[in-house]
Amino acid sequence: MPREIVTVQIGQCGNQVGSVFWQRLCTEHGISSQGILEEWATEGGDRKDVFFYQADDEHYIPRAILVDLEPRVVNNILESTHSGLYNPENVFLSKDGGGAGNNWAKGYSAGEKHYETIIEMIDREAEGSDSLEARGTGSGLGSFMLERLSDRFPKKLIQTYSVFPNTTESDVVVQPYNSLLTMKRLANYADSVVVLDNAALARIVADRLHGLTDATSSFTQTNQLVATVMAASTQTLRYPGYMNNDLVGIIASLIPTPRCHFLATSYTPFTSESMDKAKNTRKTTVLDVMRRLLQPKNRMVSTAPSKSSCYISILNIIQGDVDPTDVHQSLLRIRERQMANFIPWGPASIQVAITRKSPYVAANHRVSGLMLANHTSMASLSKRALDQYALLRKKGVFLSHYKQEPPFNGSLEEFDDAK
Repeated sequence: MPREIVTVQIGQCGNQVGSVFWQRLCTEHGISSQGILEEWATEGGDRKDVFFYQADDEHYIPRAILVDLEPRVVNNILESTHSGLYNPENVFLSKDGGGAGNNWAKGYSAGEKHYETIIEMIDREAEGSDSLEARGTGSGLGSFMLERLSDRFPKKLIQTYSVFPNTTESDVVVQPYNSLLTMKRLANYADSVVVLDNAALARIVADRLHGLTDATSSFTQTNQLVATVMAASTQTLRYPGYMNNDLVGIIASLIPTPRCHFLATSYTPFTSESMDKAKNTRKTTVLDVMRRLLQPKNRMVSTAPSKSSCYISILNIIQGDVDPTDVHQSLLRIRERQMANFIPWGPASIQVAITRKSPYVAANHRVSGLMLANHTSMASLSKRALDQYALLRKKGVFLSHYKQEPPFNGSLEEFDDAK
């Protein structure tokens, strides 16, 4: 069974994070910035073909589609040290070059306009692959492509890494409109949504990673943070073991019903080999790592849990030199101390996948871990989006920009349907 993954990077955020993600994968698999396998990277036991394929000249090429309506970010990638890594046939930039201007409807309309060109790229890469990944900020273009990909590839798993906006400090006044419209597509057309939000990411950068006052440095750290999570979530696929070595199996264990597919993440420890200016973590036993993963301060999404909030499912991906006996004892300790409350109608247990670290990256800690969790408090994301939308809609402001675009055709039924 093929387990290849095609990655679609959409918008400014999607491409900035994607660039860091591919740099990290190259490092972990011993691939140079130009896609050439290093001479010393021959016995890692890794599966490079999950995300890369070999061209006729033996170069490793990412299965990545780079899409943006505004050229600045993608052009920066194509002028970077990793410019020779990407397939130039898999890059789409709108000739208009103006972007969507934070207008969801304008981005959605652009998707209809450029659909044939973009889907031809995806079709070419998707042949023989197992699943599709999309990442970005949930733009109108991303929403349109999510609808069409779900229809075109009904048997492939579609997972998104979606970066939600900071709802308290956003400088985009129409953000509640955009968020509501995008949430509908994420709920209806994605099989799995890994949720990260800017507020939680900024908090972790400031509190845990020596966040800098320089905005550029902080954005760099945030992108590294997301790329670290993305790489860790696919570690069992790229360094396969006996279990959890395909994405469908991982997702199936976390999602009990199709619509309940919004996942939270935690990661620990963040260290200097993965993050600039990260604080040192002295101790990384299995128990310490698994305990930290359950701490709210390490969670990368800002939810509003109630007293009755609980976990539906948890998967911990533990990387490093780990004894299964340590894992079993750690799980017993967590259960004894009741560190994680589960739903009463499901299995009250933490699933654990043990995987190897990359032999090509020097690590100064023995164990690291990623938690993917389905939690009832994720419902607060939808409630927050609805509440903010209701406040803005009540004022009736900024609606004319949406009415004039084709998805709305002069009416506001699209908003009412999205609720």
